[in-house]
Amino acid sequence: MTSVTEPTTSFDDALFSRVERDASALEAIHRPSLTYWQDAWYKIKKNRVAMLSLGIIALCVLMAAVGPSMTPFDYTATDATHIDEPPGGTHWFGTDSLGRDLWARVWMGARVSLLIGFLAAVINSCIGACVGGIAGYLGGRVDMFFMRLIDVLYAIPYMIVAILAMVVLDTGMHTLVIALVLVGWIKSARLVRGQVLQLKHQEFVLAARKLGASDARIIYRHLLPNTLGLIITDLTMAVPYAIFAEAFLSYIGLGIQPPEASWGLLARYGAQNFRVCPYQLFIPAACISLTMLSLNLFGDGLRDALDPRVR
Repeated sequence: MTSVTEPTTSFDDALFSRVERDASALEAIHRPSLTYWQDAWYKIKKNRVAMLSLGIIALCVLMAAVGPSMTPFDYTATDATHIDEPPGGTHWFGTDSLGRDLWARVWMGARVSLLIGFLAAVINSCIGACVGGIAGYLGGRVDMFFMRLIDVLYAIPYMIVAILAMVVLDTGMHTLVIALVLVGWIKSARLVRGQVLQLKHQEFVLAARKLGASDARIIYRHLLPNTLGLIITDLTMAVPYAIFAEAFLSYIGLGIQPPEASWGLLARYGAQNFRVCPYQLFIPAACISLTMLSLNLFGDGLRDALDPRVR
């Protein structure tokens, strides 16, 4: 048998040059470092559903601010010659059974409903963060007291407490906020307490305690800032619930009273005239549904962006 030899190929060393390695270039970070909030915003921007929901929320807030001034009609002015007029060129959303312009009333109602919803949610989150932070960090009898109080309040239906508060107190925006805040902070307190129970044994808390930091400083300067992502997410999810609660109380006649306007009050009057003028119910109901859906979807995107387990 004849052996087969592989052909050899010779290269001229002059055709090649040695590549020098730069140690500093190898260690260079090509992607700029991002802070916690910059990375969260980057993730939210990649979430198209969350960004679309944020755009709808921003548009709704903008229309609540400038919408009533876009029409020459006052939201409380009645006109007997334009009763139950359908949407058209003069009255863009039509008129109600008293001849009032629905465009002005819908966006004035948006101003009231959004203000009550955001205000109640912010107060609930602040109270819940303080109570949960104190209970989780101090523990012992303090934690036992707050948790038993929360268990008792949690056993009472939220709407029952709000309805009783509205019956006892005078109707109005400030009373409605108080009614929504009475037991609305319970969920936030439980979430923050659970997070603080995990954080209080971390090294940075032990170091702050060894350096002589007081309990109040540890809670408000170290623990609560590290639960801020959880608090913001819970706040975003609490706003649509507060808006729905305001709409429900106004719908049953315990919330905002005429001649003022809110989405719940508009839905109440629209339901009474639904067979004749269904648009009087569909418009405020669509505003409530779209706003609540947008807030929930944006809250989901914000939760995914701020959750350290998916970072």
